Amino acid sequence: MDIKILVASHKNYRVPKDLTLYLPIFVGSAFHVSTPSNFARDDLGDNISNKNSRYNELTGLYWGWKHLSSDYIGMVHYRRYFTEPGNKNRDKFERVLSKNDVENYMKKYSIIVPKKRRYFIETIESHYLHSHSGEGLNTLRKVFFNLPKKYSDALDQVLKSRSAHMFNMFIMERKEFRNYCSWLFDILFQVENDLNYKKLHGNEERAIGFLSEILLDVWLIANHKSYVELPVCFMEKQHWARKISVFVYNKISRGRRPLNTHIK
Repeated sequence: MDIKILVASHKNYRVPKDLTLYLPIFVGSAFHVSTPSNFARDDLGDNISNKNSRYNELTGLYWGWKHLSSDYIGMVHYRRYFTEPGNKNRDKFERVLSKNDVENYMKKYSIIVPKKRRYFIETIESHYLHSHSGEGLNTLRKVFFNLPKKYSDALDQVLKSRSAHMFNMFIMERKEFRNYCSWLFDILFQVENDLNYKKLHGNEERAIGFLSEILLDVWLIANHKSYVELPVCFMEKQHWARKISVFVYNKISRGRRPLNTHIK
């Protein structure tokens, strides 16, 4: 079973030992003359590397879609990996899924996703609007008006939910992967074309990347996909006190001057 899991990173960083399974990719390579020797570049062949400031790690995903032909293809991040439930190895890089782990799951499922992130006092929609400009979400909704109704219904369901599969992390059978990427990038390119970037400043110019995180669930729901959820191992310390304070502040202020929620 041929499996490739992209590890998206914008800097040199430790990666798992098994480079036959994990493929580190330097996102935004178009802006860097040199990149780490063990990293693939996302600016070779068919690519959107020069859009990295808007698409975040998705420039790496696009490259994988266009250039990988493995039986199973996935994406994780330099500081977020899938792990087996209950794995408490002190070296976090020894907790990441092995090829044997992935093969065992893929005998039963065609899709692996992270456990849902739960927001409890917020819906996905209210959390987004309290943390980001509404321009991106409004544009996304307009794009969905022209899609089959099953997708707009699924988008409404996701936005009303209080949890979602976040982080743009997954592993899929090749056909599922290609179908998802084709659907995803068709939507994101249209959003980019319609989005009024004059109304977006600073971190909000990354709206495409932020919006993409809620689209995985839309695709899963609309197409009735089955999957298995796995825990996420964070390779760096999580500053939960800061995360919670920012989360509460943005809710109370109702997005008038939102603080960046994309922190460690």
